Amino acid sequence: MTTPPGSDSIPIGPIPADIAELRARAIDILSRAGIGDPDVDADLLIGHVLGQSRGQVQAAAILRTALDATDAAVALELVRRRFLREPLQHITGRAPFRGLELFVGPGVFVPRPETEQVAQFAIDALRALPDAEPIGVDLGTGSGAIALALAVEVPNARIWAVENSPEAFPWTSRNFEHVAADNATLVFDDLTDALSELDGTVAVVISNPPYIPADAIPRDPEVRLFDPARALFGGPDGLDVVRHVSRTALRLLRPGGQIVIEHGELQGAEIRALLTADGWRAPATHRDYTTRDRATTAVAPGPSDR
Repeated sequence: MTTPPGSDSIPIGPIPADIAELRARAIDILSRAGIGDPDVDADLLIGHVLGQSRGQVQAAAILRTALDATDAAVALELVRRRFLREPLQHITGRAPFRGLELFVGPGVFVPRPETEQVAQFAIDALRALPDAEPIGVDLGTGSGAIALALAVEVPNARIWAVENSPEAFPWTSRNFEHVAADNATLVFDDLTDALSELDGTVAVVISNPPYIPADAIPRDPEVRLFDPARALFGGPDGLDVVRHVSRTALRLLRPGGQIVIEHGELQGAEIRALLTADGWRAPATHRDYTTRDRATTAVAPGPSDR
């Protein structure tokens, strides 16, 4: 058996002769690791090595296309890393988000599919405005996923993104250069103090802040072992950064502007109460496609409401 260093218990096996054998082997190995969709990850890892899409990998498997031994060995090494629960996105260096392909790796939070739906609230709000150039702000942008999606999908908007992690910011900058949206501006600053020049002019503020309580242990190894702690944990109750987001958004938003906050599935009631106490109007929590509470929105008060 061929067993890469550091994988003594991983059943890598001999080098496969064709893509069908490699794909079957990869799916079996990833299944043993408890990967939720081992066929998806297997196809993406093989495709990453071969420069092919999932469909092309599957077609090549059906045709039992021959496989170069070097490519097979490289693919098995990637499968070994995924078996050890290294995030797929760290291995490939890419993360899809609403039609974008972003660069990610150690030090930056990997954008999740559920955040795509949260971003839709901000996109819809910006699109509904009659403004020629509505302003949107993403507080704690991380990889830049939300901000860049807003900029690309609402091209008449002006989008500002704020990030203050020295580890994440190089990834953010790289993604802003890669997507090259002329209407998006990236700022390195603390979200509590950032963008004072925009006070009272912003239409939509969105944030996916750290919201896990400090004493909680994330279930998924990919999160627990690889995502940066500062992007996960939000103090004793998980809401420390949410409180800062609420206050900053009140400063930035014009009357009637909207805030969108992503959060954990059990935090909706707490966040609605927090926003109400801060003076927000009409706080509402929204479910994602799996029926879990995922985001809360609210409307900025006018002068008579403050």
